[in-house]
Amino acid sequence: MNCYLQILRPLLFCLPAEAAHNLAMAALRLTPSPLIRSMFGPLPQRPLRLFGLNFPNPVGLAAGMDKNAVALPAWQAMGFGFLEAGTITALAQPGNEKPRCFRFPLQEALINRMGFNNRGASAAAKRLRRLKSSGRWPSIPVGINIGKSKVTPLENAASDYATSYNLLLPYGDYFVINVSSPNTPGLRTLQDSDSLAQIIRTLKRIHSGKPLLVKIAPDLTDDAVREMAALAESEKLAGLIATNTTLDHSAIPAPADKIGGLSGAPLRQRSTEVIRTLRSATQLPIIASGGIMDAASAKEKLDAGANLVQIYTGFVYHGPELIRDIVGAI
Repeated sequence: MNCYLQILRPLLFCLPAEAAHNLAMAALRLTPSPLIRSMFGPLPQRPLRLFGLNFPNPVGLAAGMDKNAVALPAWQAMGFGFLEAGTITALAQPGNEKPRCFRFPLQEALINRMGFNNRGASAAAKRLRRLKSSGRWPSIPVGINIGKSKVTPLENAASDYATSYNLLLPYGDYFVINVSSPNTPGLRTLQDSDSLAQIIRTLKRIHSGKPLLVKIAPDLTDDAVREMAALAESEKLAGLIATNTTLDHSAIPAPADKIGGLSGAPLRQRSTEVIRTLRSATQLPIIASGGIMDAASAKEKLDAGANLVQIYTGFVYHGPELIRDIVGAI
């Protein structure tokens, strides 16, 4: 019996989306990892090595689920091959007004306008320091996704990212520059080559040894995607993540539509197209994120040129068994 689909999801879906998320995060933070591991059993190994890191399998947790990095051991216990905490900003911020996350079960989609709600890089660093000293640090790669604080002017974005990077550097196996969320005003303008290059170079002056990736939007034109690939190569990034949420809400009936970024099944096709375009332009590693709801959609991303996949909305709708479905099929 799939306990998630038959018991947990119906209970969680009785609650508003953000309340369900907060309840699930609290439960994962408090549940011992051995208990979580015993609930789901062993997982087939599909090890690979990418940008200097060893991944036991290619299925990762996407940023946005564990914004404050509070449940890292739980994700490994579930079977993820890697995880990405965040998005974390230099300054603590409450995010946008509630309600700000919405489910669309018929479309297997979410719309969110969370706005990088998190407790800030300093608080995250303290929490991660305690976890490291406890001996419970995950043995899978831990990525940290960093974004711009809302109150920081765009012209000061590089120093804002640098503050987070400096504080969190001891804890991330790789770092992701998030310039593609649609929910922080002006953030996507930082995908401009000059602005993004300034951020990358600022971070590399601090430490050039940690793999550094950029997460891009699905709403870029194909030419802009190719420009992003060229920039990633010229700036010697470790890879790219494709994609963030989309502002294309054509899959959602107009009366039910909400403001925010759309994720889930409707994003599948465009995300795959972006991966194909990236792969035609670069041989850098690509992490696929967007519209991965089953083993077939994960395999589609890998066949399009991705090296790893990340799940978030698929995890919300299908639970931890999705990890096993994907790993077992590839």
